[in-house]
Amino acid sequence: MRALRSASQSDVIGMIRYPYGSGRSLTFNTDASGIPMNIHPLRVELHDEIHTRPRPDVPAPHAIAHLSILRPRAQAGVRPEALLEWCIRNHIEPPSAHQSHFDTAIGSLRLKWERHGEFDDYTAYTPQCDSQNPFAVSPADELLREVVKPDSGQIIAALRLAIVPADDGGFDSARPMRLLGSGIVGAAIADGDAAMFSNFRLDEDGFGRILLIDKATRPSQMGRAVQRLIEIEVYRMMAMLAFPEARELGSSLQRIEIDLAGLVARLDSAGPEEEPRILQDVTRLSASTEQMSTYSVFRFGAAKAYRSLVRQRGQELRQTRLPRLQTFTEFLDRRFEPAMAYCDAVSQRLEAVSTRIGRASDLLGTRVEIERERQNQALLATMNNRAELQLRLQQTVEGLSVAAIAYYATGLVGYMLKAAEKVGLPISHEFATGLAVLPVILAVWYFMKRVRNQIHHESGEA
Repeated sequence: MRALRSASQSDVIGMIRYPYGSGRSLTFNTDASGIPMNIHPLRVELHDEIHTRPRPDVPAPHAIAHLSILRPRAQAGVRPEALLEWCIRNHIEPPSAHQSHFDTAIGSLRLKWERHGEFDDYTAYTPQCDSQNPFAVSPADELLREVVKPDSGQIIAALRLAIVPADDGGFDSARPMRLLGSGIVGAAIADGDAAMFSNFRLDEDGFGRILLIDKATRPSQMGRAVQRLIEIEVYRMMAMLAFPEARELGSSLQRIEIDLAGLVARLDSAGPEEEPRILQDVTRLSASTEQMSTYSVFRFGAAKAYRSLVRQRGQELRQTRLPRLQTFTEFLDRRFEPAMAYCDAVSQRLEAVSTRIGRASDLLGTRVEIERERQNQALLATMNNRAELQLRLQQTVEGLSVAAIAYYATGLVGYMLKAAEKVGLPISHEFATGLAVLPVILAVWYFMKRVRNQIHHESGEA
């Protein structure tokens, strides 16, 4: 898709062609308004998004077959090969590479294909519907067999809908029970102009079945009802994909909670030598919960979105209760909602366990930090003791240094006095040397003290 260049008033006089995502090219005439148009490259595609998935008109009688296929990851963004081959065989232009919706007709049959985030929808429509046996294999089923192959993906939802005209019995439950069996649910829709019935069970072909009895609806109105019923079934099944994962996670979380409780109990009584082992256990539990969270966050988030769509589509049907029958939404509220509530509970439980592990990790970190501070204090006390010992040793060494320096200084004074006595001075060098010992010691001590004070003074300034 190419972006339109910025246009001046002279540029836009005439026609502007705009490439559209479906392969069509739209043309705007700007002569009429004369307004300079610098069009966003996605404007038309975003504007027409509401028209990309039209609901076909469905008059009675009609048989509809629907399949929802979970795509393999390797086929993400790839057009279904079986659908392309079917289009080529029937000389129909296939969907382009970037299309997410395809709708075509061949004779009285109509085929609709839609691509969603995780799955593809295939829906076939045929007016050939036997009112006495509306769920028999129809041309719509045969069409789906041609466009859906085993390598297309796994079927997550399969549904047959039959639309039959109302008879003299109206919306009496005898006819639906004959066609569907016991345990049916049903409701009037379209302001009482139609009714829908189902037992939410799979038939021998693996299809769910919904019967619609039409009294006075318009084909467009019935088409909208059919689309909503299909979406309720498909989104319900897509939401339920989270349920088995929730049960599996629930069992794993129970084991983690037991391990976490034991680990927290150990924190209260464990000695410092056990802290590395406790840290290893906390790390293991944290890694396990993060792995489970990463694995389940998409599935639980998708289930919540699909659940919301199921509720919305049920409200849009505007159901009215029929005598002695549950409505569709009442049935789903009692069966489907508890499963979704369990998924929500497991998701919240996973978050709570992750938070508790984080608190246990913080508690262990605090304990380790306190132990480290205690060790640091003991180390500082030991260093202080060593400093005091070094000071005392230094003072002892200084005392010995004074004695040694005084000894050598006194010897030098003695040599001087001997020399003076030799030259005839009236002194006794031995006596004079003895008298000089004390002044020399005091002088050396005073000198050493001054040097030490000077060093301490310079160190304090630094």
